[in-house]
Amino acid sequence: MAELPLFLQEQTEDEIMQRMLEKVPSDIDKSEGSFIWDAQAPVAFVLTEAAGWARQVLKNGFAGTTYGDYLTLRAAEHGVSRREAVASTGFVKFTGTSGKTIPSGTIVATPADEISGEASIEFQTTAAVTLGENGEGMAPVVAMVAGKDGNIPAGVIEIMSVPISGIISVTNPEAITGGTDVESDESLLERFYARVRNQGTSGNKAQYIQWAGEVSGVGGVQVEPLWNGPGTVGLYLLDMDKRAANSDIVAAVQKYIDPTMDGQGEGVAPAGPVVTVMAAEEVPINISVQLTLASGASLSEVQDQFESGVTAYLKHSAFSDSLVRVTRIASVLLDISSIIDYSNLTVNGLSDSNIPINFGQVAVLGTVDVHE
Repeated sequence: MAELPLFLQEQTEDEIMQRMLEKVPSDIDKSEGSFIWDAQAPVAFVLTEAAGWARQVLKNGFAGTTYGDYLTLRAAEHGVSRREAVASTGFVKFTGTSGKTIPSGTIVATPADEISGEASIEFQTTAAVTLGENGEGMAPVVAMVAGKDGNIPAGVIEIMSVPISGIISVTNPEAITGGTDVESDESLLERFYARVRNQGTSGNKAQYIQWAGEVSGVGGVQVEPLWNGPGTVGLYLLDMDKRAANSDIVAAVQKYIDPTMDGQGEGVAPAGPVVTVMAAEEVPINISVQLTLASGASLSEVQDQFESGVTAYLKHSAFSDSLVRVTRIASVLLDISSIIDYSNLTVNGLSDSNIPINFGQVAVLGTVDVHE
């Protein structure tokens, strides 16, 4: 930032007080405790506060130094809106009497954990379901509170808030995903800079990335011109966890950009191109390695650290690197202090080859086998 004028620079109350006293004629008593000194001391204090407020106001005027609601307002001046939180979605399976109907709006939940203090997470069915001859039925659900807390693994929904006669149990056979929190300052600032520094115009690639990025839940975009021949554009999407975007995110982006998929310009895309929005294809990265651990080290703890490190690496490289590099995975091992050495490292069965990631694909952590 450019050099600030004196009244905005960091300065102490004593420094301001001294400058004020220097303006008082020398034949007037201005020693501490005098009338002049006592009269100017509160003013010096308030001016110090005012200078601090002025510096903060100045910082709030620039995208790179502001935050929160101020960043929201700054970005909105350039048409970049902070993305709202998104509720996670999935399916639950009811088990009970054949022919029993569970109405839309039924609330199911995970159990609360009294030990950790973790609260129950509630979901609501969005369609009625009638149990089949086998006494089972699947119903779509959505988290009642938007955000990442609604992303839960398979098998953790166990509770019906209001019991229904004839229903024995409820569970989620698969993970419930797609929930995202309100967009972070870091993400909003990144999109703001992308808008002002890399202007998207006339439906170029940059503009398709901007359009898709305006939809809540989108964490990455790849644009493939001429995806299915002249006049077509393909978009591949990631969610905020750098995994393949779920069907709800894909549908939202499709509706926003080209809802009719006929090039009529009914969305934000110009008339002409037919835009097809797709989830990225996930490529599992399966790792096996033999470790030599330090005395007292826990293999399970080392595995957790290793998986976290590899996951972070894969997120960082999603849609930006066409290879999963064995050397980067090895460096994750070497960064774990409990590991003395390793051998027999293989990635997708290969010991010395990088794994290619094609356009429209994203590498995600698969199976991890660590052993001594």
